[in-house]
Amino acid sequence: MRRSVAIIGSRGYPSFYGGFETAVRHLAPYLADRGWDVTVYGRRGQTVDALADPRVHRVATDGIESTSLSTLSHGFTATIAALRARHDVALVMNVANGYFLPLLRLGRIPTVVNVDGVEWERAKWGQLARFVFRLGARLTRLAATTLVVDARAIGDYWQRTLGRGGVFIPYGADAPGPLPVMDSLIDGAYILFVARLVPENSVHQFLDAVEELDAAVPVVVVGAPPVGDTVVTPRLEDLARRRASFHWLGQVSDDDLLFGLWQHAGVYVHGHTVGGTNPALVQAMACGAPVVARDTVFNREVLGETGVFVGDSSRELSDAIKGMLASPADRARLSAAASARAASSYSWPSVLEAYERELVSAADRQARAAGRR
Repeated sequence: MRRSVAIIGSRGYPSFYGGFETAVRHLAPYLADRGWDVTVYGRRGQTVDALADPRVHRVATDGIESTSLSTLSHGFTATIAALRARHDVALVMNVANGYFLPLLRLGRIPTVVNVDGVEWERAKWGQLARFVFRLGARLTRLAATTLVVDARAIGDYWQRTLGRGGVFIPYGADAPGPLPVMDSLIDGAYILFVARLVPENSVHQFLDAVEELDAAVPVVVVGAPPVGDTVVTPRLEDLARRRASFHWLGQVSDDDLLFGLWQHAGVYVHGHTVGGTNPALVQAMACGAPVVARDTVFNREVLGETGVFVGDSSRELSDAIKGMLASPADRARLSAAASARAASSYSWPSVLEAYERELVSAADRQARAAGRR
């Protein structure tokens, strides 16, 4: 008998917005291959429909499109739709959806919840939003069937502060074959920055560091600022006007282009400071990018000894970049070590198998409980 799974909390399938969407792009067709009836609940206008696997059911639900209410409102409408569909199990992304786990529990739908990072520490959220996320985390702790953490440090944090740990399942990465260098760039000679352009990803530190570098050094920025941004966008546009070697590509949905940028980068700067295992970082490693990363417990967990770590000083970052560009031997060593670590610790097959194992376990527990009743 085919099992039915609902995936709730991402932007939809297939989408390229962030880590949840990366996981869903891989997991949904994998589960379909394995005989599951897969439904991904998402938002309107957030998917690349031409890339969808037709076996994956896609349901767009309505919500309130605002910074503070979009996640909660879409999570609520997706939960109601999933209850009506009576799925065997639900994979829920983000503790903000913890508010709706009791509804799924009442509907006898077991839940596997990816708790994400420590969302209430993100600089973009105000006091109310942080309170909402903290309360959502407490409700998730109480109502989820299974918790998934994408970094061991996140599991330690949950155990220490909330009294419940989780199953460790990181993000995976694809090791691409040889890809071309983007026009106007030279292999190993440019600096790459890939991130959502928000403060906790060290955007301003990176742009300050760029200002300290020779203007002839090519720089590529991939990512988009939040809607309504009036700070980062003018800086990027100003740099692009003043420096012919500065390229801001915006959001990139073409994996070959993005993977090629990582594959040929002289330095990949990873500025993320909040969260667990970052999917962009593990993918950069799989592509063999030499990495300079912000020194956080999460980045150290993922990179191990395969990267260079810096603090919050733009001068420290610019010095690390200069040192990397000046040393082909260091770049080659770090590139080989990073790609080997990605292959051994962050492969998609092992990640997807782990997710299916937890979904089966949660569904079986619910079936046994129903049988006892």
